[in-house]
Amino acid sequence: MDFDFTPADEEFRKEFRTWLEAHKSEAPRPRDIFQTEGKTAWEEQVRWAKKLAEGGWLAVNWPKEYGGRGATILQTIVYNEELSRLGLAAPMTGMGVSLLGPTLLHWGTEEQKKRYIPKILKAEEIWCQGYSEPGSGSDLASLQTRAIEDGDYFVVNGQKVWTSMAQYADMIFLLVRTDPEAPKHKGISYLLVDMHSPGVTVRPLVQMTGNRGFNEVFFEDVRVPKKNLVGEKNQGWQVAITTLMFERSGGGGDRGALGVCQELADLAKRLPRNGGTAWDDASVRQKVAEFYCEAVALRYTGYRQLTKRLKGLPPGPEGSMMKLCGTELNHRMQLFAMELLGPYSQLEYHADHAYDRGRWSFRMLASRGGTIAAGSNQIQHNIIGERVLGLPKG
Repeated sequence: MDFDFTPADEEFRKEFRTWLEAHKSEAPRPRDIFQTEGKTAWEEQVRWAKKLAEGGWLAVNWPKEYGGRGATILQTIVYNEELSRLGLAAPMTGMGVSLLGPTLLHWGTEEQKKRYIPKILKAEEIWCQGYSEPGSGSDLASLQTRAIEDGDYFVVNGQKVWTSMAQYADMIFLLVRTDPEAPKHKGISYLLVDMHSPGVTVRPLVQMTGNRGFNEVFFEDVRVPKKNLVGEKNQGWQVAITTLMFERSGGGGDRGALGVCQELADLAKRLPRNGGTAWDDASVRQKVAEFYCEAVALRYTGYRQLTKRLKGLPPGPEGSMMKLCGTELNHRMQLFAMELLGPYSQLEYHADHAYDRGRWSFRMLASRGGTIAAGSNQIQHNIIGERVLGLPKG
């Protein structure tokens, strides 16, 4: 692979860098993913998304005909590099840009694309994901939320759980069972549902981090127009897998890992130990170097999966490798931070005397969630074994 950027890529970089330098003061301060601190923090993310959208810098890789810039994969890498250079990140405003938009571009009707894509690109409509259920997490195909046809509508009844940012969402892309007699992977449909519809109830779930980003969502006789069906009825599993591939391709990798390595090094240089600092200990430097090597290896592994994206195809099972290795690396780095901090690791987020306002304890507690989200890492092992290595099912 040629890792050099083309003149067009460098021109793209120059344009975005100029825009960022002019507007960086309007960006919210960096936060760990899903580290919500109430309505104010959410509103900061939405304002940043709208500011990026005004400049045409939200979802830059989407086609121009739908409001994107038609940026290439390499230009998307440039985009993220320029954000990282200033310690910034793309705004976390639901699942529209990262999951639903790419899925609709692949599966949606022209009417659906024209209706939903522009609002996502302008940060005018917030989306959440309705997949997991209380009895259907990693075994997603066993879901029981039902949708029954009634004229030009589906009537939905059931419950979803672990629904990120549902409390802010305007819409939800929802997996429902439309044929209870069919094999479990065949009787599922993919619906777009208005969260303001009568019969939709959202209840927050408080995690051990204190975060309230997850929710339960209940559906009681919710009427959904049939035009909101994505793909074919009872064939929604294919659409759902497309969404999951986009989710898994963005659920790990080196993004953030290299930054955490630097933060670990900076932390070690501030922690007193034996008359010096923890960074003076060769074993500490060696451990951070190991993490750094893994993060760089993940970056280049990620480059290898770009071929499918360059051909306009959704990510394949190689996304599972990125998700698996990336989330496990993050978990190990956060545990190592706890070792470095020693007694200070017990101080909670925002506690008095905590290093870095206690964000390391928050990250450690949250890091296990990454190994569960987007399909647990045990499921990713199965996918890699069966679809990549060709091993028989256990």
